[in-house]
Amino acid sequence: MNPNIPGLDVLFIAGFGPIPRSVSDSQAFYQQTLGLPLKAMEGNPDYLLTEHGAIEGVNHFALWPLHQAAQSCFGSDIWPESHAIPQSWIEFEVADLTTATDVLLAKGYSLLVVNRTEPWGQSVTRLLGPEGILVGLTITPWLRDPA
Repeated sequence: MNPNIPGLDVLFIAGFGPIPRSVSDSQAFYQQTLGLPLKAMEGNPDYLLTEHGAIEGVNHFALWPLHQAAQSCFGSDIWPESHAIPQSWIEFEVADLTTATDVLLAKGYSLLVVNRTEPWGQSVTRLLGPEGILVGLTITPWLRDPA
């Protein structure tokens, strides 16, 4: 819980990974050199991920191709020149996405995606952080404690 900014209650990091322009180059490094247990997501062979718990302390690590990140944020396979091209993505699971989104808007942040439910069932608000990281605030049902 963030005592300084009510409504931005980050619970944990839901996921992290690079945003490669060339998945094969990144796969060669992360899977073949570092030995990470990456596998293609069912129905999306360019999105390489680790299963939950495959790497201790990691909820989700994935290579998210730039064209897919652009599609998620802008509805186009091409990242617009008006925005810095992100090198990586990180998602912070929050207690309440509507409240967290409202806090970001009130603080004047330019959001790329506003409280949208993705086809895979995750709800997300996305923006570029000051260092160019694609930041998501999320509600990820399968990472939540069912209790």
